[in-house]
Amino acid sequence: MFHALADPSRRAVLERLAEGPASVGELAKPFTMALPSLMQHLRLLEECGLIQTEKVGRVRTCRLQPHAMDAAGEWIARQRAVWEARFDRLDAYLQILKKQEESTDDDPAAR
Repeated sequence: MFHALADPSRRAVLERLAEGPASVGELAKPFTMALPSLMQHLRLLEECGLIQTEKVGRVRTCRLQPHAMDAAGEWIARQRAVWEARFDRLDAYLQILKKQEESTDDDPAAR
């Protein structure tokens, strides 16, 4: 999923699909890439479950599957909590060092 979200073209497709379903032709309009290249992007998005496609006649319609990102969002939230806790501990440690340095600067005997 993160590989799929890493590409700006795929993110643009997802942003467009957040507005509602769209045909491949509609999705291709804002891009300068060839249709086969766009189809590769769509295949990858579908393989990781971010979109669903349906073909009726000659028209392939794509729909966003927003709940597919829930697992990634939960993982990111857990990682954010871990890193925030680490930064909080680092900040507390730096405050202790700062107070120690200030008390040393105030004590002429420590020089």
